[in-house]
Amino acid sequence: MTDALLNHISRYISLPEESAGEISVFFTPLSLRKKENLMEAGQVCRNHYFVVKGCLRLFFIDEKGIEQTIQFALENWWLADYTSFSNQKPSAFFIQAIEKSEVLAIDVHAQERMLQQFPVLERYFRIIHQRAHAAAQYRQQYTHDMTREEMYLHFAQSYPEFVQRVPQYLLASFLGFTPEYLSEIRSRNRS
Repeated sequence: MTDALLNHISRYISLPEESAGEISVFFTPLSLRKKENLMEAGQVCRNHYFVVKGCLRLFFIDEKGIEQTIQFALENWWLADYTSFSNQKPSAFFIQAIEKSEVLAIDVHAQERMLQQFPVLERYFRIIHQRAHAAAQYRQQYTHDMTREEMYLHFAQSYPEFVQRVPQYLLASFLGFTPEYLSEIRSRNRS
């Protein structure tokens, strides 16, 4: 399972071959069932997750009891509640497998030890976090500059793998729509 992670790392930084086996010891492989929770609101986010196979989501439950998905992670994506993970304070979020998934987990202490032993990985994580932050900024811009229909069409064009794999009600939650409204948009735009 760590081959997927090592391949991903090598897309961004050069890593000495002999380091590969040493890095993998910091990670714990996990096999998850569909809809299995890795973390629930009120718990501390103890792990940073790398998706080898499958799909995860980060969500919260609003005051009306409605789940609001704020982030997805497919293969080769990372997911955590970074505030809870960094500060080791309780989270307001849930992390759940959307489908049967294989992930690599690294806890906050193991990650610190790994970064001390392999400082070059600081650059890798900086690049990953910059890309994630940029995506979050663009998402905020889209919510203000685009109509809901334009936002869905842009998302579908930019991330077709999500539209194919993520259930419609979760996609609607992520985009801030009702599932019925998303269904209307999709039926209007079928060719």
